[in-house]
Amino acid sequence: MSFKALFGIAALAVAVAAAPQPRAVCSEGRVVSNAACCVWFDVFDDIQENLFDNECGEDVHESLRLTFHDAIGFSKNLTEHGEFGGGGADGSIMAFSEIETNFHANIGVDEIVEAQRPFALKHKVSFADFIQFAGAAGVTNCAGGPRLQFLAGRSNISRASPDLLVPEPSDATDKIFARMLDAGFSITDTVDLLISHTVAAQDKVDPTIPGTPFDSTPSQFDAQFLVETLITGTLFTGNGSNVGEVESAQHGVFRLQSDFEISRDSRSACEWQSNILNHNQMVSKFESVMKRLATVGHNPASLIDCSEVIPIPKPANFGAATLPAGSSLSDIDASCAATPFPTLKTDPGPATSVAAVPPADDDGDGDDDGDS
Repeated sequence: MSFKALFGIAALAVAVAAAPQPRAVCSEGRVVSNAACCVWFDVFDDIQENLFDNECGEDVHESLRLTFHDAIGFSKNLTEHGEFGGGGADGSIMAFSEIETNFHANIGVDEIVEAQRPFALKHKVSFADFIQFAGAAGVTNCAGGPRLQFLAGRSNISRASPDLLVPEPSDATDKIFARMLDAGFSITDTVDLLISHTVAAQDKVDPTIPGTPFDSTPSQFDAQFLVETLITGTLFTGNGSNVGEVESAQHGVFRLQSDFEISRDSRSACEWQSNILNHNQMVSKFESVMKRLATVGHNPASLIDCSEVIPIPKPANFGAATLPAGSSLSDIDASCAATPFPTLKTDPGPATSVAAVPPADDDGDGDDDGDS
């Protein structure tokens, strides 16, 4: 074969490789790179209206929490010792909810599991995929939130996770860090995962005050949680000290023992503090670590990237992090020896109380359904 013919074949191959790949047209004319992603537009439309109510509310918070509680059920140590170490982000918390939601660390998770289950069954998608999709889709309702990667194609076949793989707020920092490392996450990763608590609330640590948020802005994906957790605690919002709770600095705000200790531990304090002034950096770090969490137990290369279905999050409608009214820099328990705590403005006026996150209306009747 002549050189000219060979050159022609090579040029044709390059042209084929460079040609635009066919794109699939989904419902309402929406277009994706892979037809397998089309179903997720329909799932999004359904849960955005009928689960999340287009808000960064309780079901969004709980859906983001569920991504962790499902995926962290994975132990390299158990596997290395010949035991079943869990399947990671495999949907087992929904498939075997009668087992896993009875684990002490999963108290309260049963309600979001049962709220999500009908949607997964209706759209015929795997529980594993649905859990990660709901977390990624839901958090786009939070102002300034991340746009998380979503990969589809996880199997609907799983086994119940072993107990004691989900860290608890009463666990010592050493125990939490060791558990996270066993699942493949460093101390830095652990801090970055805890950024999720900026849009979170407690229901069961103190069941007398369900919906008590971890910071003053639970519908904003901002750095207030990181700042406010470092303020010296002086009060309990509810009925006093509960297992896994420490004193908070604001009426209406709940503080977990684990957040308190990790924010002040010399191994993690600088990473905690580093995210306070740079919102884009904070979001980027969270997106990066969540990409790994969502594929624990899986080979990402075997899954289909349907991230284009995840919408652009609501824009940040807030400025730089501030100190709550009534507090000052002298109230901060600065714990990063390498870098001084940043200078922040203080909100004007007297100290205020933070409202609880309203309970979800998961039956669609317009009425609150109570404790979650």
